[in-house]
Amino acid sequence: MTFDPAPASISGTPSVVQRLRAHEGRAVPFSVEFNPPRDAAGEARLWRAVREFERMHPAFVSMTYGAGGSTKDRTVRVTGQLAQETTLLPVAHLTAVGHSVAELRSLVGAYADSGIRNILVLRGDPPGDPLGEWHRHPEGVEYAEELVRIVRDLGDFHVGVASFPQGHHRSPDLDSDTAFLAAKLRAGAEYSITQMFFDVEHYLRLRDRVAAFDPVEGAKPIIPELMPITSLRTVTRAEELCGRPLPPAVLDRLRRAAGDGPEENRAAVREVGIEIATEMAQRLIDEGAPCLHFITLNFAKATSEVLSNLGYGVCPAPAPA
Repeated sequence: MTFDPAPASISGTPSVVQRLRAHEGRAVPFSVEFNPPRDAAGEARLWRAVREFERMHPAFVSMTYGAGGSTKDRTVRVTGQLAQETTLLPVAHLTAVGHSVAELRSLVGAYADSGIRNILVLRGDPPGDPLGEWHRHPEGVEYAEELVRIVRDLGDFHVGVASFPQGHHRSPDLDSDTAFLAAKLRAGAEYSITQMFFDVEHYLRLRDRVAAFDPVEGAKPIIPELMPITSLRTVTRAEELCGRPLPPAVLDRLRRAAGDGPEENRAAVREVGIEIATEMAQRLIDEGAPCLHFITLNFAKATSEVLSNLGYGVCPAPAPA
């Protein structure tokens, strides 16, 4: 995996791309996604997961952000703590939903004050209904491409964006979706992280489409996002997050494991979910994915098991970028 050019460090903070480059010739790096805690108990659980992953040296960690939600201040604070109190490289999510341009600029400034220089820019989904109708803030932006330019114009920031293996559900077709992604990359994004998926072929076809549409932008890393399923309840959550139903073959495996009783066999479902995530991750490694990005829901165990199955473990950190 080779990415050129590598953006320079900003104020001593490496970029995601630099962290990926530091792993060249070594095991494919991994990264994890956290969610902002809603209360003190959730924050304690998050920090347990943070410390567990810190021992495994992920290339970076990302913190999601619910636009307009009550967790905004906690999100900025906790993401700053990741930068200041751990050895991890945090990437802050920033969404356009419900925010004016002035508010977005203020949020970027708050992240910068906390030592955050890596930002994942997203247009975002409507609060309460990810598949609902999207409404632009009267003083906000319409597209993520605009938000990329705003962040880049505000100073020295490394920016990533989202990509969609099956196309965004609001895109009219895959060709349009590919053009939207290329536009975000041209605006200054250095990489993309995909929406979660459960068929590796969708990721491979996305990679092919972008490379064919724009070879220059297509050379930038497209990082696949995975989530180990641990119960049938999380299937619904997975489908909500990716906006697509799970492939029938995947759903059948999980339902067979659940059994026909009044209560699902959660241990069996979890075992199959870990197997599926491991199989997908290995295929992605074999196909040259630049990194494996895991949705953790602020728990370390399931992702750690997948990584262990792949031969990862507590190991020395890669050479500094």
